[in-house]
Amino acid sequence: MDPHRWRLDGQLALVTGGSAGIGRAIARELLGFGARVLVAARDSNGLDMVRSELIEEFPEGELRTCVADVADAEQRRELLDWVEDIGDGLNILVNNAGANLTKPVTDYAEDEWRAIFETNLFSAFELSRYAYPLLTRHANSSIVNVGSVSGVTHVRSGAPYGMSKAAMHQMTRNLAIEWAEDGVRVNAVAPWYIRTRRTSGKLADPDYLDEVLLRTPLGRIGEPEEVAAAVAFLCLPAANYITGECIAVDGGFLRYGF
Repeated sequence: MDPHRWRLDGQLALVTGGSAGIGRAIARELLGFGARVLVAARDSNGLDMVRSELIEEFPEGELRTCVADVADAEQRRELLDWVEDIGDGLNILVNNAGANLTKPVTDYAEDEWRAIFETNLFSAFELSRYAYPLLTRHANSSIVNVGSVSGVTHVRSGAPYGMSKAAMHQMTRNLAIEWAEDGVRVNAVAPWYIRTRRTSGKLADPDYLDEVLLRTPLGRIGEPEEVAAAVAFLCLPAANYITGECIAVDGGFLRYGF
């Protein structure tokens, strides 16, 4: 077995929304596989904590952070300028930044639902486009989009969120085909309920938690590290023949039947 198929040594990876939860777990996972990791997020304090934590865990690793709100068009451009200034292109882009606001459809103000699309979808589309010339400097590179089971089926989480994630899944398929000849693979993961700060409020309701678990064949809430493992796999040389896929990280939720 070629051990290099299961390593990312020296590869440069950009992870958005990396100050907590799934994004932080992805940064940790990629560092563990030997990647050089760039983490971007709006929360400067959260980024400082992530940097301290991961540098302590991986003292030989290379980790850099950048405060950037990817929902802002100018900050998206500045973020990719920062990446380009590092000077050797980009091997991996993980579009993880996301936002949600749960309301009945008729209760959303226009700026609220547009903000969800800007963060979840348009940022990933624009960052992928900006990153394209950096990714194509390498023979094989990878984009992984963090979607959601909400983009596949209804999960009571608000229409704009589900719509934005469904569009992200379609964007994944389109970019995968368009950029395959350039050596850029594009895949996605679709998590169900994962134990993060964002989901802690809903899951604190025991009745709601019971409902969630009844619809999850594995009978438990997922962990950020389990999403991160799927993301990292899709970036590995071992996954070089996989593109245009969306892998559900959902404990069997999408396959549930009665």
